[in-house]
Amino acid sequence: MWLTGYGERSNSFPGQLKNDHSPHGKGLHIPGQEDMLTADRATEETKMTPKFANYPSLRGKTVFVTGGASGIGAEIVTAFANQGAKVGFVDMDITGSEDLLAQLDGTHGFAPCDLRDIEALKAAFANLTEKLGPAEVLVNNAARDDRHDWRDVTPEYWDERQNNNLRHMFFAIQAVADGMIAAGGGSIINMGSNSWWEAGGGFPAYTTAKAAVHGLTRTMARDLGDHRIRVNTVVPGWIMTERQKQLWVTPEALAKQTERQCLPDAIDPVYVARMVLFLASEDSAACSAQNFMVEGGSI
Repeated sequence: MWLTGYGERSNSFPGQLKNDHSPHGKGLHIPGQEDMLTADRATEETKMTPKFANYPSLRGKTVFVTGGASGIGAEIVTAFANQGAKVGFVDMDITGSEDLLAQLDGTHGFAPCDLRDIEALKAAFANLTEKLGPAEVLVNNAARDDRHDWRDVTPEYWDERQNNNLRHMFFAIQAVADGMIAAGGGSIINMGSNSWWEAGGGFPAYTTAKAAVHGLTRTMARDLGDHRIRVNTVVPGWIMTERQKQLWVTPEALAKQTERQCLPDAIDPVYVARMVLFLASEDSAACSAQNFMVEGGSI
């Protein structure tokens, strides 16, 4: 599984959560276990609502997504497919990826890949390019937010966390940039996190990597901008993916987070995906080197 806010972006916390927020929404309360089914229904209602924007410029576009099998990544893959794009994604979770692919209409592709292996990443992207064509949009989504105590971190663990959360982003950009240059432009979206903005503790290797994503975005926006390639960062807050609800969400933790936010609602992954769609579309043609927050005003 691969992930990315305080949590997941998929290579794909136990929570008692009720989130009635949707485009029809009423807000949030934090009850007990008996309301988990209500939370699931609210999430489905949000996703099925027809009030979201359609982006004609995305139809037929080739989009590559890292960590696409679950969590935010699966939401992104599905959102692009629903816009008529051709979506190729990579993930370590073969079963989850194949299940997702089977749910999508249109021409799409999946390549299994451990993104810590850069040669495997290059090969996976080459496979997807052969099937779908060169990427016109890249979403660097994959990451893992595993908790760890700073006292326990070894040099090997530190390097492994950077390989999980940062290094592959640069090499994914490197792998698709020439194709975007040849096409006359493109959009690259890197997934950041609100965790380091909030001075979040308990996972220093993760927050360090996520802080570095912003440096990567800004320098590559400069280097690729002359080719009309836009590079931006999406900054999720604490997003209510299944991984987060299984591992980290408690009523107390969620109440603390929503009190910090300007908006009172827990955040569904669909809203991260909608921001990514905007940045991939021609509606954002003049946007580059910027951060786009989806964190309810917590920073």
